[in-house]
Amino acid sequence: MNYYNKIKNELIDNEIYKRVKDYSKNRYELERYYNVGKLLVEAQGNETRAKYGDELIKEYSRKLMLEIDKKYSYRNLMHMRKYYLLFKNEKLNALRSQLTWTHYRELLTINNTYKIIYYINLCKHNNLSYRELHNKIKSNEYERLGNNAKTKIIESNEHNISDFIKHPILIKNKCNYTSISEKALKQLILEDIPNFMKELGEGYAFIDSEYKIKLGDRYNYIDILLFNIKFNCYVVVELKATELKKEHEGQIKLYMNYIDENIKNIYQNKTVGIIICKYNNQFVVKYCSNQRVYSTTYELV
Repeated sequence: MNYYNKIKNELIDNEIYKRVKDYSKNRYELERYYNVGKLLVEAQGNETRAKYGDELIKEYSRKLMLEIDKKYSYRNLMHMRKYYLLFKNEKLNALRSQLTWTHYRELLTINNTYKIIYYINLCKHNNLSYRELHNKIKSNEYERLGNNAKTKIIESNEHNISDFIKHPILIKNKCNYTSISEKALKQLILEDIPNFMKELGEGYAFIDSEYKIKLGDRYNYIDILLFNIKFNCYVVVELKATELKKEHEGQIKLYMNYIDENIKNIYQNKTVGIIICKYNNQFVVKYCSNQRVYSTTYELV
């Protein structure tokens, strides 16, 4: 079999089809690259000439760049080969045409099958661009989620508001602080509030910082008040530049109760609380747990 001619024909067909303005052209391109990857694997194992492995693909690349397009470099052919090897996996095969080629090139850096499924489902669910996908992979988002959350996303099951809270929350340290106060921490968050809300999950809208409430004859201030559109509830966020303490949960529950009784309407779900601290305390988490209060830590990056 002349593997080079078969590979060349697949890529020529792709170049012709790409000129057609049709929504199916992305699927067609991925199918061609999958077929090329398969042919490359077969050629490396069956080529009768005395050129095997990388040298064979380098030879194909040199000829394809001359005869079709310079983009068919050795590196890109190797991407197609890896794409085939990755998505011939039974668990992944049905997902190999869900995204764009640029998305898949980002995913080719990952070896964990479940991690790949997680990011594919995340891209589909949130319409992520390949740059957004790159940033999520780079920030180790998968590793910063709990096992229950990963399973729910991989299996496309229903999830709750806590599933997407990262551990830890990454906060951009624009001022290069080595140590930080709660006030400075809050300022860093407010300077990049969209990214902060993404670290908490999806569906958040910003209400206010230092949200003033009156308890008796005294005013109290909620660090950050958000609303989650997807889960239809207010979210009270309290920032602590220390280890998590039992009194922190008492404080945030007080604020949550106030919002429930004075701010939320009857059509909204009960308020949720998130405590973000420097260090978690496993005993506080274990013995002071509340179904609507969640805690995580932060890391300055």
